[in-house]
Amino acid sequence: MTGASSPQGARKATEVGPVRSRSEFARGWARFRSHRAGVVGAVLVFLSVAAGLLAPLSPHDPYAIEMEHALESPSVAHPMGTDHFGRDIATRVLYGARFSLQVSVISRLIAVFLGTLLGLCAGYFGGKLDGLVMRLADVTLAYPGLLLLIAVMAAVGPSRVALFISLGVVGWAGVARLVRAQVLTLKERDFVVAVRSLGAPHRRIIALHVLPNVVSQLIVVFSMGLGAAIMAESSLSFLGLGAQPPTASWGAMISAGLDYLRAAPWLSLAPGLVITLAVLGFNLLGDALRDLMDPKAAGR
Repeated sequence: MTGASSPQGARKATEVGPVRSRSEFARGWARFRSHRAGVVGAVLVFLSVAAGLLAPLSPHDPYAIEMEHALESPSVAHPMGTDHFGRDIATRVLYGARFSLQVSVISRLIAVFLGTLLGLCAGYFGGKLDGLVMRLADVTLAYPGLLLLIAVMAAVGPSRVALFISLGVVGWAGVARLVRAQVLTLKERDFVVAVRSLGAPHRRIIALHVLPNVVSQLIVVFSMGLGAAIMAESSLSFLGLGAQPPTASWGAMISAGLDYLRAAPWLSLAPGLVITLAVLGFNLLGDALRDLMDPKAAGR
């Protein structure tokens, strides 16, 4: 009896997969820890998410108006000071993290879903469908993103749902172009041609053989797009087209503090600094994921 057919051989064969998975995870984790910018980005992202999750634990009410404490400078009771309504800025920054992260994650999910669906169909089927999708993408990318968002929000009216949809619809084009480029290469690979020659339906080929080879790129695009989504949401809220009072939003807080910039600069500086750190964290983490998922870098 050979070793492969013996109980010991079978047990070893079943253990190969988990051991290999653990070793690959260990190598990936070691490479990530050696990526200093990625570690910094991961820490900043963790702090942003933790701030949003821990916001309800704040001892202050983010919406309670206390005029007797209006425009107080940073202190032990109010680490970031208070605004012109006496509301604790640190608490509103924490609740602003909840709002900004919610909008950015949901809008990016919409953008990635639409871009992936249209990019897969355009790249795999080609022809007139490919031309139509790419022309729509060209039209979308021809307009500056912020101006297009302003036009959409001004037309439909400011609301949370409108933010989700508008940010998602505006951001699909770049994802679609990336996915299409990947699919054009993948559909000519030997394993896809072989499955197609066996008569497998198109939906099976796309779902089981094409899409899994695009997932790593989608993860990078999603993570890097979160920072841009936070900036877009903050810009719209700054202009009054995003979060509406009294909702705590980083962009709206900066806008409200402009009239008091000399007397109470902490009104705008605190949310502005938080936006900078959050966007920097997502960008650094996205760059690290792109480097780690690059097949050429994997062998180094």
